Amino acid sequence: MTVESTAAARKPRRASKRTSAAKKPQSAEPQLVQLLTPEGERVEHPDYSIDLSAEELRGLYRDMVLTRRFDAEATALQRQGELGLWASLLGQEAAQIGSGRALRDDDYVFPTYREHGVAWCRGVDPTNLLGMFRGVNHGGWDPNSNNFHLYTIVIGSQTLHATGYAMGVAKDGADSAVIAYFGDGASSQGDVAESFTFSAVYNAPVVFFCQNNQWAISEPTERQTRVPLYQRAQGFGFPGVRVDGNDVLACLAVTRSALERARRGEGPTLVEAFTYRMGAHTTSDDPTKYRADEERAAWEAKDPILRLRTYLEKSGEADEAFFTALDEESETLGKRVREAVRAMPDPEPMALFEHAYADGNSLVDEERAQFAAYQASFADSAEEGK
Repeated sequence: MTVESTAAARKPRRASKRTSAAKKPQSAEPQLVQLLTPEGERVEHPDYSIDLSAEELRGLYRDMVLTRRFDAEATALQRQGELGLWASLLGQEAAQIGSGRALRDDDYVFPTYREHGVAWCRGVDPTNLLGMFRGVNHGGWDPNSNNFHLYTIVIGSQTLHATGYAMGVAKDGADSAVIAYFGDGASSQGDVAESFTFSAVYNAPVVFFCQNNQWAISEPTERQTRVPLYQRAQGFGFPGVRVDGNDVLACLAVTRSALERARRGEGPTLVEAFTYRMGAHTTSDDPTKYRADEERAAWEAKDPILRLRTYLEKSGEADEAFFTALDEESETLGKRVREAVRAMPDPEPMALFEHAYADGNSLVDEERAQFAAYQASFADSAEEGK
């Protein structure tokens, strides 16, 4: 065989290798922990079980309903110009309430900017969240009073904060745990990978709770990862589990198990709550430009609140009087939130430049002057129009 013919014979094999390398790697079908089906039927899981009283079940339902009502009111207030921005949790109530109610008082939470349901579970007044999005405070609550850190806007950085805090908890000899929330988009950040490394090496008592709501703004999950997100934990040396993020019972059971594991000194766990963001990423986003209506409709059939209500009705754990009273409580909450926000002062525009540097900065001073002149131009225009 000549050199030319040998090279020709090898070409197809090299092309075949390139083709196979471009293919998505084969992996087993992701396992999903589920205890309550979309039809409201209770099912069992060999590794995760939960036994709740009727009162506890009604409490979870109440949490989700009131959280959704508050979220809807916040969205409306933003549309009315009362808030600068709002990040809705619509559709993710089960993931947040289930995980939030798994926490002990001495556990510590590091949220992103969408964990309104977890904030509810930690006793943070909803009006404090709205004050931040209105621009009149930087959170408004004491993180040490609620063991709930201030919202983090920088994507993924809170996982590092949580890991460092958890390492400190371990050194102090406490048996509490730490939980860090982040989204599927944040899982692509270097901060998250560093958090996984440090937490694994130092056996930190931290639970990484990823709410995979399928979209990182307009980027779908399949454009970010070639394996299911929970499987990433294997490469760092700790377990990962995927849970039905629209099943509040499963989210409670899985998170509780992960937290107990952390408290026993067995290190971190990655929980991927497989859920869906029903609304926009924030009120500045238009999901109709990148998502199909059919996709949303398919997830609406898996609504976390509807499935628990169906179960409560079928099992006789709640009657019509309970649902009627909750509807009234929901409207009362909406009214309280609405009135509280409208009573808040307008944010002071020039406060934006305060406390940027401890000793001042010439560039900030220049920007402050430019912005002041810009603000004054509106007053001049109004005066001229008289």
